[in-house]
Amino acid sequence: MFESTEAVVLTEVERTELVRRARSRRLRSSDSERAKLLLLLAEGASYAVIQARLGCSAVYISRWKYRFLAERLAGLYGRHQGSRATAASQRLEARILSATRKPPPDRGTQWSSRKLAEHLGVSHMRVARAWARAGLKPHRIERSLASTDPDFEAKALDVIGLYLNPPAARGRLQPR
Repeated sequence: MFESTEAVVLTEVERTELVRRARSRRLRSSDSERAKLLLLLAEGASYAVIQARLGCSAVYISRWKYRFLAERLAGLYGRHQGSRATAASQRLEARILSATRKPPPDRGTQWSSRKLAEHLGVSHMRVARAWARAGLKPHRIERSLASTDPDFEAKALDVIGLYLNPPAARGRLQPR
């Protein structure tokens, strides 16, 4: 390990990249925070100042400082890659995808992630992630949908009647 008194000295390329990351609105917030942390260290800010400004711990600061000193910009990625899918989570995802293919029980025209989540008793984010992994967008499926309006037939006949016999054409001469 490095001594805690070792200064962070940036090259011009590293400084430019860290400033870009710190200002980015497209990167994950953790990546942006690491860049801000290193820029503050390079300016000579103390751990106490960095903790107050970024709301992080001294352990967090020293971890990223040491990783940067050891690996430079290449070391600034998170090490945790997520957990592996379990058999239970795969079964739940299969249930979600199976239920998505069926119409909602409330005579609705389509599922929303929240409506399906409530129906299955799971989190709406679990449903959204399952749909994203499967490439499903139920709200964009092109199909004819049954209306839930009880007066739909009467309204449809009125609209069709207007198309067949528009009010403006009633008083005019009919085209030949």
